[in-house]
Amino acid sequence: MSVCFERDGAIAVLRFDDGKANVLSHAVIDEFHAHLDEVESDETVRATVIMGRPGRFCAGFDLATMNRDAESMRSLVAAGGRLIARLFVLPTPLVAACSGHALAAGALMLLACDERLASSAEAKIGLNEVTIGLALPSWAVALARYRLAGVHFDRCVILGELTDPASAVNAGFVDRVLAAESVEEESLRRARVLAELDRDSVAITKRRSRVAVAQAMTDGIDADLAAMSQPSAKPS
Repeated sequence: MSVCFERDGAIAVLRFDDGKANVLSHAVIDEFHAHLDEVESDETVRATVIMGRPGRFCAGFDLATMNRDAESMRSLVAAGGRLIARLFVLPTPLVAACSGHALAAGALMLLACDERLASSAEAKIGLNEVTIGLALPSWAVALARYRLAGVHFDRCVILGELTDPASAVNAGFVDRVLAAESVEEESLRRARVLAELDRDSVAITKRRSRVAVAQAMTDGIDADLAAMSQPSAKPS
């Protein structure tokens, strides 16, 4: 298992650790969905935390699958898009404990969360798709436009500029940067505070606030598939 589910009182904690770079494969995506099913079906869960391991939050999609053939790449990107769209409207408050690198789909996972806390340790955060010869999918552009600060959007999305944790706050990828040893503790503390909110009120308000973006994301997943081509360069 690459994604472990834990309970801390009213908090659901999803720990992502594949022992390598923390990449999204079909198996990992299925694990996330299974745990999100638990979160959504159990009303005693009042907040959710996603965290990686020290140095790695998520490095994006599994490149072995992305490079296999066009159909494998399209299938994985579509599956990842559906996962990230689900995170975006998860009925509980969703906190990200960004423990290190968050690239491509990893950065999009951050953008889907409600509160994002990052480690001050050296790390790269951002959407580097164009630097490896990939056009960012429409669903990802919709999410990035919703969350990223306007002045940073073109540099981060169109030009693939990566940020360090401090710059990621200004860009809009994360909300706060903390000492590495404090990220997990503070993410759980914030989740406990957010768990005091009425779950139904959060869920309804989140859907109402994000319905247009969520619809654009889900519509864009299938619309982009035919135009997707495989990466043409190695990751930077």
